[in-house]
Amino acid sequence: MTAGELAGQFQLSWPTMSGHFNVLREAGLVQAERAGTSVTYRLNQTVLQEALMALMDLFGVDPTERPS
Repeated sequence: MTAGELAGQFQLSWPTMSGHFNVLREAGLVQAERAGTSVTYRLNQTVLQEALMALMDLFGVDPTERPS
């Protein structure tokens, strides 16, 4: 989604949203692509997958096993 589309989903000012977007980008959780005056944000799925795998390991869940 573009920054404007994302900001429209929340009742926060644009500068506040911009600050949040920057924190997420710096943390590597989202990727930002600029096209002219528009910025499109995309979730960094690699980071999400790594976090989920770490949680599964912590709780002893084998991702290759199917639940019965």
